Amino acid sequence: MEPVVTHRVHIGDVIRNAIVFNFGSSLGGAVMTDNLLQTVSRLFALLDERQIEYLLVGGIALLQYVEGRNTQDIDLIVAVSSVEKLPEIQIVEQNEDFARGQFGELQIDLLLTRNPLFDKVKRGYATTHQFVEQAIPCATVEGLLLLKLYALPSLYRQGSFARVGIYENDVATLIQLYRPRLDPLFAELSKHLSATDLQAVREIVAEVEQRIARFQQKSDESK
Repeated sequence: MEPVVTHRVHIGDVIRNAIVFNFGSSLGGAVMTDNLLQTVSRLFALLDERQIEYLLVGGIALLQYVEGRNTQDIDLIVAVSSVEKLPEIQIVEQNEDFARGQFGELQIDLLLTRNPLFDKVKRGYATTHQFVEQAIPCATVEGLLLLKLYALPSLYRQGSFARVGIYENDVATLIQLYRPRLDPLFAELSKHLSATDLQAVREIVAEVEQRIARFQQKSDESK
């Protein structure tokens, strides 16, 4: 199924609006709108100029499939070797699977391909979408679901209630709109999660499907 978003997503506008309307953000009053828009365009131009292989994921990628998602940063899957080719991105945090960087006033979260699932999503769950800025390699619905479901058990262990809610809502929305085949996703996740975590993911998805069924029933009854 093709994406339901009928307009081109303007990445700079999305991030600017998220920062401006996040009253708790220290950046809200400091970020110059024009500078931020230029920074976003410059980032993707730089990725092309350096011939960096990357995949856009996270909230911006999700906006190609659902409307109304709010995000203040850009999420990319890249190789560690690619990060080394981008000294303009100042890395402020890094571990085995993730890095967080600053490109001017723009926050960039990097998912590193030495994690086998991230590498699989980059290679096998990619398409290209046209944004206002340019055409950008972007995760498919299935790729985004893999990343969200993979992250959920860890978020539960961290007690990150707010992020769990956001991720589960993203999962529910994608499943409700696109009805992807879930068994192949569970098969892929089985290579990267423990049996306990995989069972937890299956239970989360079962609850999501029950919510969707209740929603559909109520929607039908109201017609």
